[in-house]
Amino acid sequence: MLSVTGLRKVYGRVPAVDGVDLDVPAGTLTAVLGPSGCGKTTLLRCVAGFERVDAGAITLAGRPITGVPAHRRRIAVVPQEGALFPHLSVAGNVGYGLDRAERRSGRVEEVLALVGLDGYGARMPHQLSGGQQQRVAVARALAPRPPLVLLDEPFSALDAALRTELRRDVRQALHADGATAVLVTHDQAEALSIADQVAVMNAGRIEQSGPPTTVYQQPANPWVATFVGEAVLLPGTTHGATVETALGRLPLQNPAADPARRTTTVLVRPEQIDLHTDGSGVTATVLRHDFHGHDALVALRLHDGTEVSARVNNGAGALGVGRQVGVAVRGTARAFDPAT
Repeated sequence: MLSVTGLRKVYGRVPAVDGVDLDVPAGTLTAVLGPSGCGKTTLLRCVAGFERVDAGAITLAGRPITGVPAHRRRIAVVPQEGALFPHLSVAGNVGYGLDRAERRSGRVEEVLALVGLDGYGARMPHQLSGGQQQRVAVARALAPRPPLVLLDEPFSALDAALRTELRRDVRQALHADGATAVLVTHDQAEALSIADQVAVMNAGRIEQSGPPTTVYQQPANPWVATFVGEAVLLPGTTHGATVETALGRLPLQNPAADPARRTTTVLVRPEQIDLHTDGSGVTATVLRHDFHGHDALVALRLHDGTEVSARVNNGAGALGVGRQVGVAVRGTARAFDPAT
């Protein structure tokens, strides 16, 4: 549905978007994930037609739109704040971009039901909560059946519990309506939980793009590994299908075709690290534990001075600072080519 090729946008001498390639299949939700200032919002604005691109091409449903004005692209945008018309009712806001026949067809009521606001058409924006206003904004975007919906961090102003509920419902609404969408976000949990595809962006470039499980479990480089979730990065030396690290000899997820020994950087996720109090495993000392309710992140120092983190479910409070425990790794480690 959407194809971006070699896209480049420069402000002065600073490239905000630097040679981006991105394909978004029809009927899917792609999350563009990255830190503040990485160029993700600029990429969205270029696709929407709000910014003139300096190089590259954008194609929508097989039609080149690189130089097409924004109002002719038929792309719907959901901003960070709902930006509803305060003088129009919910139904009036949703039906604003529809002609008279479409408003009479029941499309307004249909999309309000999709976003969980069935029966809210007569209410005014000031009578709605922040989450409800964002639902109306999504319904308004879906109403004219655009070929593409762009969502610019639409959940960032909401509290954590409401944000989780709303992003789940919005994903369901998009899929139920068969919409193609691109979500811009800096929230890793948000991108991984609702997107069909995640494109991780850094310094104007897309570092990796793929299904959420692939991006998390098989990151392309150490930067992606540390940005998409917690990561334990260790130096290591490969031995065929295994790698020697401070956590012991570990099986490799991606053994090199060349069996020669080589130094590398190794990734292990904190949830792979088990703690033992029976004397087994590599000896480590507890430095601290950060309690998160459902789990805790325990910081440890290994016998050689290396610091790692383990994610544990229960009983973290019993592991007092200074206590010695055994550390073992479940599953495989991922090795990175030194060039990455």
